[in-house]
Amino acid sequence: MNASKGAGRAPARPWASDALSWLIGPTGHQEFFDRYYEREALIVPRDEPDRFAPLLSIAHIDGLIASADLRSNMIDLADAGRELDREQWIMDGGAVDRAVVAHQHALGATIILQQLHLSDPDLAAFCRAMEKTFSCHVQTNIYLTPPSAQGFHTHYDNHDVFVLQVEGEKRWRLYGTPVATPYRGEGFERGKYDLGEVTGEFVLKAGDCAYVPRGLVHDASTSGDGPSLHITCGLIVKTWAEVALEAVSEVALSEPEFRRSLPPGYANRDFDRTEARALFARLMTQLSEQATMDNAFDLMVDSFIRSRDSDIAGAVVSGARPLDPAQAYIVKPIIPWRLAEDGDRLVLIAPGGDLDIKEAEIEAYRRALSGEPFVLADLKLEDAEKTLRRLIAFGVIEPA
Repeated sequence: MNASKGAGRAPARPWASDALSWLIGPTGHQEFFDRYYEREALIVPRDEPDRFAPLLSIAHIDGLIASADLRSNMIDLADAGRELDREQWIMDGGAVDRAVVAHQHALGATIILQQLHLSDPDLAAFCRAMEKTFSCHVQTNIYLTPPSAQGFHTHYDNHDVFVLQVEGEKRWRLYGTPVATPYRGEGFERGKYDLGEVTGEFVLKAGDCAYVPRGLVHDASTSGDGPSLHITCGLIVKTWAEVALEAVSEVALSEPEFRRSLPPGYANRDFDRTEARALFARLMTQLSEQATMDNAFDLMVDSFIRSRDSDIAGAVVSGARPLDPAQAYIVKPIIPWRLAEDGDRLVLIAPGGDLDIKEAEIEAYRRALSGEPFVLADLKLEDAEKTLRRLIAFGVIEPA
């Protein structure tokens, strides 16, 4: 995707060095994490209507719907004012009926493009830059809402979101937080909660951004005379509960008592829990004495890194050409990786897979991953070109 995404666009990928600052501006990282993150909403107004034009435009969405091979899991429609039947626009085999999508949109339905970052390189790069800051999976959903329309009823999300208003305007209303930091699977249930009074109201104009923590109830509708296009950037985080569960699992590997079955007949109504309580208390004491954070934490780190898509842009071109000995290279700044010891060997854990490092290559890898520019000769290996090509192919290294 290119400059056709929006007229008057800012420089290409202005978020590359610090995506969070690009969104929240003068608030700053420290203030954001100390005051707002997982606590309260942050609204960032800007007088820059083309700020998010490098990412998307209504014209680009129109082109996608008219020509892309859209499938049922890529697009949806929503309208708070009426029930919609997906069978109207999803045909046999999962293909999308474009004409029905356009017609329903004209009748007031919001068009939702789900996970567009999986097919759009600019959105993908933006998500990777956000992942650098948050160390979590970052995803995007796109919402195109007609004038005087509302896509969803009042609700909360079970993941934190940044809302990037690309074109048009949208009026937001905030309510209370009936569930603080809900689990990923703890979705909003209509009628279950007392939403209370509106606690905040604001209009996002093109170029504005808002952060809405999970659990904060809200709704939004188009404001002004034109349609509204916004990007919802969702943070799919890991929690301390998951770290604790991994720590328990690790202790259980070395302590057989954790692996014993529950007492026979424990589900019977007359079961006496006295001995079970005593055993549970003993297990909790063992757990507090033996559980360690670092191994469980490393597992979270490695799981996150391995789950990322490798950024191999330029790797195919480089692989087809002789390497210039004078060309400087550097580790990609937003790609997560970790050097880990596995027994008597060293492993580079990176998106796309693990790389075993031979003892003779260790210093070369450390040099390449130091963050300082280097040339081929700096690796000081007989087969340095093979090592460098390997790092390029896995998307860890790029030309400086």
